[in-house]
Amino acid sequence: MTPSAGRFITFEGGEGVGKTTNIQFLADWLRQHGHEVVTTREPGGTEIAELIRDQLLKAHHDEPMDDLAELLLMFAARAQHLQGLIKPALAAGKWVLCDRFSDSTLAYQGYGRGVDLSMIEQLKRLVQGSLEPDLTLWLKAPLAVGRARASGRAEVTDRFEAEQDAFFQRVEQGFEALAREHARIVAIDANQALPGVQQAIVQAIKTLEPSL
Repeated sequence: MTPSAGRFITFEGGEGVGKTTNIQFLADWLRQHGHEVVTTREPGGTEIAELIRDQLLKAHHDEPMDDLAELLLMFAARAQHLQGLIKPALAAGKWVLCDRFSDSTLAYQGYGRGVDLSMIEQLKRLVQGSLEPDLTLWLKAPLAVGRARASGRAEVTDRFEAEQDAFFQRVEQGFEALAREHARIVAIDANQALPGVQQAIVQAIKTLEPSL
């Protein structure tokens, strides 16, 4: 079988839904089926974008971060990420698996922070042009479950993980709205046992790429 052209797959969802684990699973599965795979994350993915990530996620700054500044930094990191990694990988026929993309910006900065959605869409068009993911896997789990998983991780809590439940409820409403709007977004029940989650992911990929 000849591998198909590059595909852009994004993973979305709240905190602690298992994106990292399942991205690695899918990367391994795709490699076993003859595809070259690049795994990456947002914000981040390149040297400059990772520097921006460090400041965006830093839990404690000496001054509060303005919501608009946060939004612009997200898109600055994305612009660098797209030009430095995502677009070249896709052009080379690789599958790119990305932990978060613009849907998270709409959900977190738009619905969560209350930043005007039309402004975010304008920045999205400026930075991405017509590029959209081929498929978005939205991992869903109850808020309490995701937050409990996130709090059990060894990493230091970042600025977003430190937010209150009301913020994450608005974020979840954002993902719900985006899923209704975009057919590329496939909801995956991340509250079930891991084998069930991964079976659902494989089914979604096979729907996108029937030759697999």
